[in-house]
Amino acid sequence: MFKKLIVFLICLLPLSAMAQDFSALWTGHFSYYNIKQVAQGTNKIYAASENAIFTIDIATNEIKELNTVNGLSGETISTIYYSDVYQLLVIGYENGLIEIVFDNNDTILTVVGILDKVTIPSSNKKINHFYGYGNKIYIATNYGISVYNLERLEFGDTYFIGAGGSQIAVNQTTVFGDYIYAACYGGNGILKAQVSSRNLIDYNTWQTITTGDFKAIETVENNLYSVNTNRQIFRITNDVLTPLFQYSTIPYDVRNVAGQLMVTTASNVFVYTSDFTLTTQVALSSEFNTTYTTATTDATNIYIGTTDFGILKTPILSPIVFEEIHPDGPLLNTPFSLQVEPNGLWVTFGEHSVFYNPYPLNSRGISHFKNKTWVNTPYGEVFDAKCLNAISINPSNSKQVFISSFFSGLLEVNDDIPTKLYNETNSGLESLILSNDPNYVDVRVGPSAFDSNGLLWTASGFVEKALKSYNPSSNQWKSYALIEASGNPGYGDIVIGSDQTKWLAGSFKYGLIGFNENNGSPKVKQIYTEAENMPTSFVSALALDTKSQLWIGTYSGLRVLYNTSSFFDDDVSVDEIIILEDGIAKELLYEQYITDIKVDGANNKWIGTGDSGLFYLSSDGQNTIYHFTKDNSPLPSNSIREVAIDNTNGIIYIATSKGLVSFRSGSSSTSETLASAFVYPNPVRPNFSMIDQKVKIKGVSENVNIKITDIEGNLVAEAQSKTNLRYNGYNLEVDGGTVYWNGKNLANKVVASGVYLIMLSDLDTYETKVLKLMVVR
Repeated sequence: MFKKLIVFLICLLPLSAMAQDFSALWTGHFSYYNIKQVAQGTNKIYAASENAIFTIDIATNEIKELNTVNGLSGETISTIYYSDVYQLLVIGYENGLIEIVFDNNDTILTVVGILDKVTIPSSNKKINHFYGYGNKIYIATNYGISVYNLERLEFGDTYFIGAGGSQIAVNQTTVFGDYIYAACYGGNGILKAQVSSRNLIDYNTWQTITTGDFKAIETVENNLYSVNTNRQIFRITNDVLTPLFQYSTIPYDVRNVAGQLMVTTASNVFVYTSDFTLTTQVALSSEFNTTYTTATTDATNIYIGTTDFGILKTPILSPIVFEEIHPDGPLLNTPFSLQVEPNGLWVTFGEHSVFYNPYPLNSRGISHFKNKTWVNTPYGEVFDAKCLNAISINPSNSKQVFISSFFSGLLEVNDDIPTKLYNETNSGLESLILSNDPNYVDVRVGPSAFDSNGLLWTASGFVEKALKSYNPSSNQWKSYALIEASGNPGYGDIVIGSDQTKWLAGSFKYGLIGFNENNGSPKVKQIYTEAENMPTSFVSALALDTKSQLWIGTYSGLRVLYNTSSFFDDDVSVDEIIILEDGIAKELLYEQYITDIKVDGANNKWIGTGDSGLFYLSSDGQNTIYHFTKDNSPLPSNSIREVAIDNTNGIIYIATSKGLVSFRSGSSSTSETLASAFVYPNPVRPNFSMIDQKVKIKGVSENVNIKITDIEGNLVAEAQSKTNLRYNGYNLEVDGGTVYWNGKNLANKVVASGVYLIMLSDLDTYETKVLKLMVVR
């Protein structure tokens, strides 16, 4: 089988490709609560959430995850199928993509034949169902049926079976007797054709046995069953449909499991014998407020997919006790805002449109990643606060967190428990006012940030005094007017400088706004015009770097305000960053929609975009260190919503429109002294590749010289923090508070076994420290 696989993979390129495993530096933080489909494998249950999969070992209950970090695409999954014969999992997606996961989970084959088919509209490419027959699977789609050979790993024919050979939606197929049957939408009913016919591509070969809209069709031993959108299930005998039962809702899933018919509706799972005798019915449990989506069974238990609790496992003989099974993860795969804390992360999911419209209002909870475990707070516990977005952690009390609601006000959380909702009735926050409905309440709180005095600053939409400060110690609020504030629907970002200037991204027409209290005589100023070199008035993201330079993300590119101190006093303009590309001067990130900007411990910039992935730039923007996209990384989407940086551990959290992932960059913030500096791994053992993985010296100060010598004092490597910057090809590289050594000496040879001395010297304070490192080759 392995030899055949190699041969046909070569033949199928570029229709197929092998996925890359990124697990060395990346971690997926996907939600596995909403299960779309299940499949049963060899001693395993496969469960598919929106864009990730996990497996349950039936014997041990061991759970393993499969997501973009392992090589999945991150697209939206519509169905899955497991082949016992070929020991592989087939994944179908809404966009027509197919991925094949071989049983060891180390190899993923990407099949793009349907995805790339130009004659099929993108709206018709959804994969609805796989049916295995011999060495083939029949692929039911919104355009018809395609055939894929699992032995040869190649496509066969495609059947357009509508009138005149038109494309019609086929929901499910099955083979019964000598015929293949198709359950169709669009009034096309149930069609059949001889499965052995060599002319199935001819629509005239297909016969209509009934009209209407049919959700499913399934063979169970000597019986054929079908379900229509009127919630009825039929037995089909000699092409005559006999109604058997009408469900309260349209079944989501109809399948044959080991000679049993399983029907899953929103509130029940029905298990029948092959002749439609009901043997088990599993109703919703009061303990789990959810919707059933799919189900399968083994000899002992039923495994039910739900929208809110992953898989619920219950005994067949007594289906009243449920065990919740899923990997640890956040509530949803739609992260919107992030905020890091030491060894942790807060996540909200309350999105609004790019024009700051929160409708339709969403009701979603919050997730907190701490001590490597997710603590999830559902919507029912957040005082009905809708559209939760920006997050600020009190620097004086890390257990106190404030979360903005773009409809309900400001939520306070203490020790992971929501404790108070601030709104127009109990705080300085205000509701927008509608002239035609004075009783309408809508408190749109957006970005927030703490200043060095412990005040929380927030920006609200559609109110006169949009800028608010709140003192958590005294419970005092103050309000300040901004430029044309009452007409501004919302603000994209807020950052606070060391001089206490508040910088705000003024949404889609107000540009960059600066505000300073100025000892009771507030200063307010905005820049947004072409004369000020702004590419657009739509400012979306802001970041202050370690040099107090303000990086400005807009809907149409990137700008930098280098001199922030003279903003209120001088006629200022911002600058684009010009880079050389193939000897030609170009503007960095020209016309890109910048969604977020974050500065790491090395003063480098992480810049998220609306549809071009994530950029990691050197401190001055002249060098692109990384450009991560769906094609070269585990990003599940190129639409970046927010980035958060754990400078202590060198972890970059990346919220995308289709899920949360993290990247271990290794960089960290500099330390005030060398007292906590250390080197790892120590000792360096033979199985550690210094060239690829690199020895790391953590906790160095901002302006440091590093020398590495052997035990006899011979110089092996040397670097300075402001010269030997990372990613410039040095053997000894400095990135913020972390130094990287690839194990090579001045002759560019990997060093031999021995003890090496690492001498650190702070060039500003003259502090020194010596570390010892043992290398075993």
